[in-house]
Amino acid sequence: MSLSNSTPLEAAQAAKEASHVLAVLPTSARNDALTAVHSALDAARDEILAANARDLEAARQAAADGYLSQSLVSRLDLGRKGKWEDMLRGILDVRDLEDPVGKVTLRTKLDDGLELERVTCPIGVLLIIFEARPEVIANIASLAIKSGNAAILKGGKESTESFIAISTIISAALEKTLVPNAAIQLVTTRDVIPELLALDQHIDLAIPRGSNELVRYIKSNTKIPVLGHADGLCHVYLEQSADPAMAADVLVDSKTSYPAACNSVETLLVQSSALETVLPVAAKALVAAGVELRCDERSAAALRATLPADHLAAVVDARPVDFDSEHLSLVLGVKTVDSAEEAIRHVNAHGSHHTDVVLTSSPELAERFMSAVDSAGVFWNASTRMADGMRYGFGTEVGISTNKIHARGPVGLEGLMIYKYKIRGAGHVTAVYGEGEGKKRFKHERMPL
Repeated sequence: MSLSNSTPLEAAQAAKEASHVLAVLPTSARNDALTAVHSALDAARDEILAANARDLEAARQAAADGYLSQSLVSRLDLGRKGKWEDMLRGILDVRDLEDPVGKVTLRTKLDDGLELERVTCPIGVLLIIFEARPEVIANIASLAIKSGNAAILKGGKESTESFIAISTIISAALEKTLVPNAAIQLVTTRDVIPELLALDQHIDLAIPRGSNELVRYIKSNTKIPVLGHADGLCHVYLEQSADPAMAADVLVDSKTSYPAACNSVETLLVQSSALETVLPVAAKALVAAGVELRCDERSAAALRATLPADHLAAVVDARPVDFDSEHLSLVLGVKTVDSAEEAIRHVNAHGSHHTDVVLTSSPELAERFMSAVDSAGVFWNASTRMADGMRYGFGTEVGISTNKIHARGPVGLEGLMIYKYKIRGAGHVTAVYGEGEGKKRFKHERMPL
């Protein structure tokens, strides 16, 4: 890993060459590199968190001056609620996962002495552009090394101090391993994103990590395939048969455990027959946790008639935009629907296809909801915050994808792999195969893996 002073083209060319070396390194060499990275970062904790504190101080001032959002400041804080420990644990989790490179996923006997295999292989060179997420450097470096991919990382200016501190430590650790120095390129030069996005001949996949503005910009300004999501507009549908205490717990966790996260719930859809039964219990818990409820007419009327007087200030009349907004704060839109079908239509029309939840005691309704909602994650009686690579057992994730090709949902090692076909023959040629007299036919027999 190096802090690259090269031009974007030079960095991409070097990363491409390094990717060819990294792709064929043995598992032990890639795992040893991850062990070295973990140990080096662990030893440099105080130094890195001090650098992060300087970034945070500047970011908080920028937010106070109206130049940065509070959600972005929250994402920048590497010391928040175990974030540092999660980052370090993620490196070892990735190291200990099964090697994804070279796995045979299909074997076919085409003919005697002619066998076809489909084998997993790295994508090549990844471009990761991120805002205010200093842990991304360690996350992506770990995933890239383990999966045999090279990576170019470009961080936002708000995380510069953290970026330099972490990258310097990782760079020194990798110098003592077999991973090529150019396999992880850290670009610090400002205003190089347009140049990087133009390098589709050298870069195989772009992964944005940050605001929806960043993701939309990247998707609109490159020919490189983009893996990511622009918004995390997640929904919870509260059905009349849901257990009130369970519903309250799930909703509080979905909204308050990390409001700035892309998997935080933003809209609560309430079945009309649950307005005066289940909803007040859940709403009371949400308000107690500091959540503002932006309610449509029917849900507002129900809550104003059932909540304690000291909770009513948190019940606010919603505007239409509140049901199409990623609030990224302790704000929750509340909308009334008359049926599961209406809830499904709303989610599919207004959601971002990220993560959506149904709270119900009916297995039949839950399965219908999960089948009909067109999202990367659809859960029954579980928090939206479960949408996470580490919680899925994938190890740390490179991001969450709402794409419908290649990879969807939390993207870990498997999502950073592609495949190639290998044929082993003995001088076989196509001319002898066909439908006519004297022609041979392919056997196409499936073989065990």
